[in-house]
Amino acid sequence: MASAAEARLTPTTQAVELPPENVYFGPSETMQMVRQRVDRAAALNVPILILGESGTGKEVLARFIHERSPWREGPFVKVNCPAIPGTLLESELFGFQKGSFTGANASKPGRMELAQGGTLFMDEIAELEASLQAKLLHVLQDGHFTRLGDHEEKAVDARVICATNRKLQQEIAQGGFRADLFYRINVISITLPPLRERRDDIPYLADYLRQQFCRRFVREAAPLTREINQLLQQRDWPGNIRELENCIARYVILGSEEAFHSERTEEKKPLNFGYEISEDGNIPLKRIAQQVTRRMEHDLILKVLQANHWNRRRAAEVLKISYRALLYKVRQAGLPAKRPQRKMDGLPGMQSRPAASAD
Repeated sequence: MASAAEARLTPTTQAVELPPENVYFGPSETMQMVRQRVDRAAALNVPILILGESGTGKEVLARFIHERSPWREGPFVKVNCPAIPGTLLESELFGFQKGSFTGANASKPGRMELAQGGTLFMDEIAELEASLQAKLLHVLQDGHFTRLGDHEEKAVDARVICATNRKLQQEIAQGGFRADLFYRINVISITLPPLRERRDDIPYLADYLRQQFCRRFVREAAPLTREINQLLQQRDWPGNIRELENCIARYVILGSEEAFHSERTEEKKPLNFGYEISEDGNIPLKRIAQQVTRRMEHDLILKVLQANHWNRRRAAEVLKISYRALLYKVRQAGLPAKRPQRKMDGLPGMQSRPAASAD
């Protein structure tokens, strides 16, 4: 039986099923920009830094990069920085020689050595202790490392990808992360948007997850209806794709669409109608009711337009009103007639795609 040390040092080279590219990247503009950035960066032998909130799929993106790179035939080795105690992380990363410390009964390679010819993925790099940050910087600068208790240097022959959900610039300002290490690992950075900024992708992700969980739990769950997809697109998903996974898993297990209504995990925001009180201090109930109604209509119409990609005829059908009535309410609410154009700050030479038809 393998020892605890051997188990910790086993590289994550087992086959991992990646979602189809059209599902993972989806049709949203933000993810298409990510896809183009990956296409340009994957073949380059430079460090890559993946940024994004928890649950946005940073490890999956790292695996996509690995599969598109010249190192795809080599191993993909993951180091989960916060999951390994700081006292053990150095030996986990660089390995150790027999007798280098108490309990070192045999020499063991570290994750960096096991990743030779492949990709070393350092997840949550901001969790590294200051001393290890300095050692990692030294390795990335001169391309060599040594095992604990050894004097022989070994060359690093692995692609390094780092990821974090923290804002490293703030960590640097607060003294929690080395600026020189940041510049070393940030040769190319890719930011994964949160799920609330890529709502067009949610139906594709949800259906893929439904099929995956049906196979895992050996159950049959009907495809999600259009109404349920619209409901999913309207949520803010603070837990991002990880939260969506839990939601779809509940649906497959329970076998009922009630899972989408009864177990919503998004935080309830306090209502703030912002009504106006007259100068004499009176509270005119009728006028306040009108203000509240207008505000609620504004928010509801905006959500339905967003969920339907700004297609006004489809939004009118969902709201059960005529197309002309919707146009009047859009003007009355002060909403734009068409989907607002986003400013695209991607790679040089990229231009934003035209907005979808309003009809």
